[in-house]
Amino acid sequence: MTTGLAGVVLWQNSYDMDEQRVSIRHGRHTLNGVLATPKDGRKRHGLVVYLHGDGPVDATHDDGYKPMWEANAKAGYASLSWDKPGVAGAPGDWLDQSMDDRADEAAAAIAWARARPDIDGDRIGLWGASQAGWVLPKVAAKTLVSFVIAVSPAINWLQQGRYNLLAELRADGASAARIKGAIARSDATRRLLKRQAPFEEYVSSMQGDTDGMTADRWRFISKNYTADATQNLRALRGVPVLLALAGHDINVDTADTERVYRKTLDAGGTLTVKRYPDAAHSLLKHSIEQSDLKTTLTALFSPRKLFAEGFLDHQRQFLQELG
Repeated sequence: MTTGLAGVVLWQNSYDMDEQRVSIRHGRHTLNGVLATPKDGRKRHGLVVYLHGDGPVDATHDDGYKPMWEANAKAGYASLSWDKPGVAGAPGDWLDQSMDDRADEAAAAIAWARARPDIDGDRIGLWGASQAGWVLPKVAAKTLVSFVIAVSPAINWLQQGRYNLLAELRADGASAARIKGAIARSDATRRLLKRQAPFEEYVSSMQGDTDGMTADRWRFISKNYTADATQNLRALRGVPVLLALAGHDINVDTADTERVYRKTLDAGGTLTVKRYPDAAHSLLKHSIEQSDLKTTLTALFSPRKLFAEGFLDHQRQFLQELG
């Protein structure tokens, strides 16, 4: 019985693509990456470059990217991703990065890919989730990209933060008094950020209740809290964009994201919007993400079914239709 279960897990977590570890030079640093390529016998492939969301993410996102990489491979595209600085032994610290730093990193990875004989330099595009919403258009302003897949992308850091705060409070059934207190605390934090206050002043202002905030995280937020993609999105005009939005997103105001994307990009007819009513912010099925046990079991026995219905197929179709 145990051998049979192990076989099912191994089979379900085997993907129709080749994977290799790669090293990418970026300034004085090295990006530790993974390149996944189709097994279709072709000598050259288009490429999807992955830009992570927030947090200490490794190249495969704990294997969570692999179902998407397989969908890309079915469309004839390779996938490239790398460990964030300081993650999985990579040099540096991702909490030291600005969104511009992240864009420079991606541009270096694209330049590395264009120099490879197995990558078609005219068919390189970006995939980015959540926080990467601030990075995607910055990359497009630095180097030519053929397409963009934007998954639950954010528009304005402060607006997103307030939306997330209120959405979580409502989901928790918070009282009016608790909501008022949380807003006051958030406003105080914003004033400190605007004054470029040190972490010690933040701790003092919060009377020692930092709610998990660390000095490194405070430094990261201080560097990036003014991020706003509204103007930068102009760099994506004329670029085919697939915008994927979740119906149960408490991190990003998807209505505002769709409004800004449509206002900026619709005129060129290159924007495709896909909504997934049953999805959480991560585009995993909401019913699965709500349970750690369901997430673990599904990841083990049927990882492709973690994602919202149609999500993987739509990405594959989008890439196939690019030609």
